[in-house]
Amino acid sequence: MPARKATIDLSHRPRLADLRPLVAPGPSLLEARAATARVTAAKDFKDRRGYAEDFLSSFAVPWPTVDDSIADDVQPGRLDYTHFSITLSRSRRLALYVGVNIDGEHHVDIVRSNDTWAYDGRLPIAAQIGEDLYAGNGLDRGHLVRRQDPNWGDEANTANFDTFHFTNCSPQMSGFNQKTWLELEDYILDNTQRWKTRATVFTGPVFADDDRVYRGVKIPKAFWKVVAYLGDDGKPSASAYMIDQSRELGQLDLVFGPLRTYRRSVIQIEQLTGIRFANLADYDGFSNEERATGTRIETLIRGPQDIRL
Repeated sequence: MPARKATIDLSHRPRLADLRPLVAPGPSLLEARAATARVTAAKDFKDRRGYAEDFLSSFAVPWPTVDDSIADDVQPGRLDYTHFSITLSRSRRLALYVGVNIDGEHHVDIVRSNDTWAYDGRLPIAAQIGEDLYAGNGLDRGHLVRRQDPNWGDEANTANFDTFHFTNCSPQMSGFNQKTWLELEDYILDNTQRWKTRATVFTGPVFADDDRVYRGVKIPKAFWKVVAYLGDDGKPSASAYMIDQSRELGQLDLVFGPLRTYRRSVIQIEQLTGIRFANLADYDGFSNEERATGTRIETLIRGPQDIRL
């Protein structure tokens, strides 16, 4: 199905003029700031179990792997938190991808308070993008693992705390969390709670060599999600989505505009990112249709009525 063109509303766009470029801080400055920044000590993570590939019972969903072309960019050692894990990019100092297990039956609603982002003490401060990027501009500290998703069971409060680490943060313009992307995230979480079921969600940025550099950091053009779950019939299923801001990023000297959310195939996400999701494409209707027809499938999500897992 061909995607329909989105209507762009220019009335509430944040201006890039409000983003005042700075020289990226050097190692000595980072070390000085580390002395006063909030850092969670490595020893405090020793009991974190992280992402579980057997979370969906009979539907095993292995941790993603990467193509040889980007293997050297992977930060050694997966970072495990409570109910989620992160694989970091060494060159970008941002998450390459994250994966979270969501348990709707045991979800705990935790009210957000004055949360403070922290560095992960298992890595050098210089290996993480921190507060210097986000201070005094229109960039949001965007959760990749959504704050509410891992908040279930007896460890819900710890999971909530864990989501506020810079390793789980990616730069997003304030308009990024626009209506359709939030509706997608709400749809996934709300349905796991309604049907007291489980899901596994992978999320990450699309990195490109020509991404815009701001304060020494390349800002991703797009973000994606891959969802794995058991369908109503109990059979393994998967779906993929991407929010694309490439057109707006081409006009960065003016403004950022409303973003477009699409349903894509798992195969397309793999091709865009170099990340491999084991055999999830076999359980994705879009991927199977693309294999059969040789035609790329893409659907624009305009609202909740277009969101289907």
